[in-house]
Amino acid sequence: MLDTAPLTTAAQLHSDRLRRLPESALRRGAAAEGLALARELARRAQLLEFPGSTPLDLPDVGVLAVGDQLAVAAHDLAEIVRGLDAAGELAEATALVEEAGRRIAAATARR
Repeated sequence: MLDTAPLTTAAQLHSDRLRRLPESALRRGAAAEGLALARELARRAQLLEFPGSTPLDLPDVGVLAVGDQLAVAAHDLAEIVRGLDAAGELAEATALVEEAGRRIAAATARR
């Protein structure tokens, strides 16, 4: 069975960071980066789980919920990737999370 820990661990790190940030930091761009990542992970999960369907867009439910949205989207994708034994998709998603994490950190540092 495919080990999805690299994806879920990386996503958890960034979702925890988003949950700890003050609202002002989230509004400076960290939440937008987190939401974009969560949406992409959810899109990928839907395409794998329901091939041929048009993915639904993850809604923007506010900056304070982005950390939770990211965690859920990453765990959903990890479960689907594990079930399909899709190592290539796992590697791509993990790289995507790591790159987005750098953007989240950069947005957090903005003043």
